[in-house]
Amino acid sequence: MNICILGGGTAGFMTAATLVKLFPKYKIKLIESPKEKTVGVGESTILGFKAWLNLLEIKDEDFMRECNAIYKLSIKFTDFYKKGQSFHYPFGELKQPIDDWWLCKIANPKLPNETYASYNYEAMTQIEQKLMHYHLNFKNESAYHFDAKLFADWLKNKFCIPKGLEYIQEHIEDIQQDEDGIKSLNGKHEADLYIDCTGFKSILLGKTLGEPFESYEDLLPNNSAWATRIEYKDKKKELVPYTNCTAYNNGWIWNIPLWNRIGTGYVYSDKFIDDEMAYNEFRNYLGGDELEFNKIKFTPGIHRRLFVKNVCAIGLSAGFIEPLESNGLYTVHQFLINLVRNMQRDKISQWDKDNFTFGCKKIFKTFSDFVALHYALSHRTDTEYWKSNFNKTWDERLYTLEPSLVFSLVNHAFLRDENFSHDTSGGAHCIAAGMDWKPNDINMIKLQHNVTEKDILIQMNQKLEEIKKRKERWIEECKEEGVSFLDFHKHNVYY
Repeated sequence: MNICILGGGTAGFMTAATLVKLFPKYKIKLIESPKEKTVGVGESTILGFKAWLNLLEIKDEDFMRECNAIYKLSIKFTDFYKKGQSFHYPFGELKQPIDDWWLCKIANPKLPNETYASYNYEAMTQIEQKLMHYHLNFKNESAYHFDAKLFADWLKNKFCIPKGLEYIQEHIEDIQQDEDGIKSLNGKHEADLYIDCTGFKSILLGKTLGEPFESYEDLLPNNSAWATRIEYKDKKKELVPYTNCTAYNNGWIWNIPLWNRIGTGYVYSDKFIDDEMAYNEFRNYLGGDELEFNKIKFTPGIHRRLFVKNVCAIGLSAGFIEPLESNGLYTVHQFLINLVRNMQRDKISQWDKDNFTFGCKKIFKTFSDFVALHYALSHRTDTEYWKSNFNKTWDERLYTLEPSLVFSLVNHAFLRDENFSHDTSGGAHCIAAGMDWKPNDINMIKLQHNVTEKDILIQMNQKLEEIKKRKERWIEECKEEGVSFLDFHKHNVYY
C-alpha cells in the first residue's frame, strides 16, 4: 500500500511510527505544513501509552532524556468532590478486593475517602513518601509526562525517518477528489490511503469529505482552555509523579510537571464565563506572572464515521473529549491499534472500515462517560457552573432503561445496583471512592447476609487492621529502598 499522512504533531508522527514499524514494506509519506501550528499540550499519558511503546519496541532510555520526560504514577483530583478534599487514581495492580476497603469504610464512616488509593495501591506509598524505589514495576505500572513537541520531533528524526518515512514540508492548497475519495494533494501526492492528522481542522475527513460531526456537548460540560508553561520555584517539592487536576470556579486546572518546567492549563465552559474572564481567573490563580498563554477552543465529540472512502482520521481530526484523564494521546494510540487490526488483509473493505469506526467510537464513548462521571459525582454547588453539573440529568437511560452496547454511565449505575460493587477494569472505582459513592451500606449487608451489625463491625475492624499493617510494611520498604523523585530521575534518566 501507498499511505499518505497529512499533518504532523504527536498524532501524525505516532501514526507514522506505528505504520513504518508494523508495515515496513509499505510506502509511507507524511506531509506537514510549515504554516500550521500544532496544539502541543498533550503532555500527560496513561498506562496504554507504555503498551504502545512496547509494541514499537521503544525503550524509556531511547526518548525520555530528549523529551524532558518523567515517570507518572497517578492522577490526583483536588476539590472535585468537595472543596478541601482530594483523592488519587493510581496506576498499577490492586493489592486486594476493592470490597474490603468499602466494608471497612462502612464500619468506620470517618475513614477518609483518600485512603482507598493509599491502602490499595503500593505506588501511593511512594507518592506520599515522595520517594521512588527500584522494585516498582515500571514496565507495567507507570506512564509519562513529556514535552509533546519534543516527543513528536524525536519520533520524526530518531524513529520514523531512519525507518523509511518520506517526510515532506509543504502546505496543501488543493485537494483533488474522485469517486474513491481523495485522488491527490496539490495535484501530485497520490496514495491508496490518506490518514487525516490535521487536528481540529479535520481537513480531509471533515472539511473535504464533509463527514458529519456528532457533538457530545450534552454530556461533557467544557469547550475551552487556556494553557501556559511555568518555571519551577522549588523543583524538589514540585516535581511529583502525577498529574494534578484541581476543580476551579468554572472548570478545572491541570498541573503537569516535566523535567525542565511545568505545563498548566484552565479547562472551562464559555457558557458560564467568557474567554477574557477565564484568562483573568487563571492568571490570578497562577499569581499574576507575565506568561505566554495559548487559547484552545474545541467541541467535545467525534465524527459520525472515522474511515470514509480512502480517508481515515486519527487524533483530534477524528474527535476529542476534553483534557481530563489524559485521554487525548490515549485515543491516538488506541485508534492506531484498531487501525492496525483492520489492515491485516490485502485490501480494506467497507466492512473493515466500519469495524474501525465501531471499535474507535466504542473506546471514545466509554471514555467520554468515564470523564463525565467525574462531574456527575461531584457535590460542589458553589458556582453556577458546578450547580449546573449538580442538577444535570446525565443520562436519560438511567430511567428509560434503554440498552447500551458500551461501558457507559448506565453500566456504572447497573453494576453498583446489581452487584453492590464497582468495576475495576478502569478507574471508575477510584473516582467513586474519592467521591464517596458507596456501592453498599450496612443495612444492605445485614439484609443480604443475615448478620448482626455487631458481627459486621468486628469482622471489618479486623480487616482494617490487616490493611493498615500492610500499608505500614510498604512505608518501611519505601523508606529503606527509596530515593527522592528528583534524585531518581537524575540518576536513572538524566545522568
